[in-house]
Amino acid sequence: MSRAEMIARGWDELDVLIITGDAYVDHPSFGAALVGRVLEAKGYLVGIIAQPDWRNGESIRAMGPPRLFVGVTAGNLDSMLSNYTAARHKRKEDVYSEGGVPGRRPNHAAVVYSQMAKRAFPGVPVVLGGMEASMRRVAHYDYWEDKLRPSILADAKADLLVYGMGETAVREIAQRLAAGRADLGGILGTALLLGAKATAAANFSDCLVLPSWEDLQADKIHLMRLTKVVEAQQTPHCGRRMVQMHGNRAVVIEPPAMPVDGPDLDALYELPFQRRPHPSYVEAVPGFATIKDSIVVSRGCAGGCTFCGLGLHQGKFLSSRSVDSVLAEIRTLAASEAFRGTVSDLGGPTANLYGARNGHVDACKACHRPSCLWPAICANLAIDEQRGIDLLRGARAQPGVKHVFVQSGIRMDVALRTPTYLRELVQHHVSGHMKVAPEHMHPAVLRRMRRTAEDFPAFMEKFFEESAAAGKEQYLVPYFISSFPGCTDHEMGAVEEFLRKEKWNLQQVQDFIPLPMTAAAAMYVTGLDFDSEQPIPVVRNAGERERQKRALRPNLAHRARNRQLDTVD
Repeated sequence: MSRAEMIARGWDELDVLIITGDAYVDHPSFGAALVGRVLEAKGYLVGIIAQPDWRNGESIRAMGPPRLFVGVTAGNLDSMLSNYTAARHKRKEDVYSEGGVPGRRPNHAAVVYSQMAKRAFPGVPVVLGGMEASMRRVAHYDYWEDKLRPSILADAKADLLVYGMGETAVREIAQRLAAGRADLGGILGTALLLGAKATAAANFSDCLVLPSWEDLQADKIHLMRLTKVVEAQQTPHCGRRMVQMHGNRAVVIEPPAMPVDGPDLDALYELPFQRRPHPSYVEAVPGFATIKDSIVVSRGCAGGCTFCGLGLHQGKFLSSRSVDSVLAEIRTLAASEAFRGTVSDLGGPTANLYGARNGHVDACKACHRPSCLWPAICANLAIDEQRGIDLLRGARAQPGVKHVFVQSGIRMDVALRTPTYLRELVQHHVSGHMKVAPEHMHPAVLRRMRRTAEDFPAFMEKFFEESAAAGKEQYLVPYFISSFPGCTDHEMGAVEEFLRKEKWNLQQVQDFIPLPMTAAAAMYVTGLDFDSEQPIPVVRNAGERERQKRALRPNLAHRARNRQLDTVD
């Protein structure tokens, strides 16, 4: 992270410089650290500049220009999501910053850092990556600015964008540049903005043509088709190359890279991570505290929920580490001085899809559906209940381990299909409270989310039955979304009635945020149902959004009314 550290290692220059909007935590849950270790394993010299002062271009020059390229990421989250709430208020804490201090990353951080790098290191290629770049690779809607924006490549002036998890693409990029090749086109899982001359000379006959930036500016309804095409092509097996025009320049999006799986996935998580923040930090990084004793066991999200970006980033095809690899990491964790006996999570995007497979049969390889779980679990999704059980039992049997919890989200529909795994989970791996995400209770809203209404009541019954059988008093912590497209006070009443019946007082409510490039964002912007394209009501007014939130927390609404009465009196 500094010139002094380079000198201590005997380095004269870097091969790759990574600029990140997060504090530098050397843990595989942090994208900059994972990419850095992947490149290091290939023999490249890598430096990381974390949260540079974007007002001062000198803040990224300390280690000099890198020989190959500058990698830029806004961090683990979109920087606008890191900086602002659903109500568009500035956040009071940034969990990925030292001390939780907000304001250490700029808005649209990937754009700002990329422009800084272009000015600081003329002639050095700049490569975008991470969630912000991934979800803004085509023209998109920005909720916090309440406007459409072009592909992030047009604003950032970067040479290439890597979307998805990125390890395969970044190796190819480094290899090409090290060999003296300037051409970065045709790499799976990347997007490239061509110049006007290259666009005029290009042959796009093999590409799906997306609605252009000008089309979107003329009529926002084109966002619906754009989103549908991009979502359908998010498959490495049959995804097509796509092109989107921005004036006389073309953004070319290559098909997704194949997911890393098997021994290759194990090898990624067996790289020599220090599992701690950089020693230069004096204060804690709050986001690290939540994952420091956790283990990543799987990747990919087969759910296809319309409000979530995971499927569009990690992809819908699942991959899982071997049980032996996970247990070896637990033993390493247990041997560390900071370990206190509890593995806080064996997780991934969906914890109970560990060991499941899709993409392994011909039908999967020809499928463009965004979800393997909705409207029902696909017959081609191979759920491996025993492998999940073996992992749980093996984890809690490791020396020095007292407790192993599963805190990542689980799919309740899958859990109901795997009763033995569910029993194992509830009886041995719940910390007393299990977070679940029914999201809503009204069938029309759930359909627009790509979720089902029947799973939650059935799961509740099994959860409490298994808890009682284990002699444990355990609780569910449900998670609901307010103000989703198509949800008015009437639909919100279904959730309100359910909570009243169950006598639940929610501690937390998620006010809907239309994330870039998601189907839910397309519904929010166009006011149309994603499937039927018929008009639906969309709540945009801050007062209406607040009313829906308070419907889920009536105790707060009651106290607020009392305060208003006190003020009037």
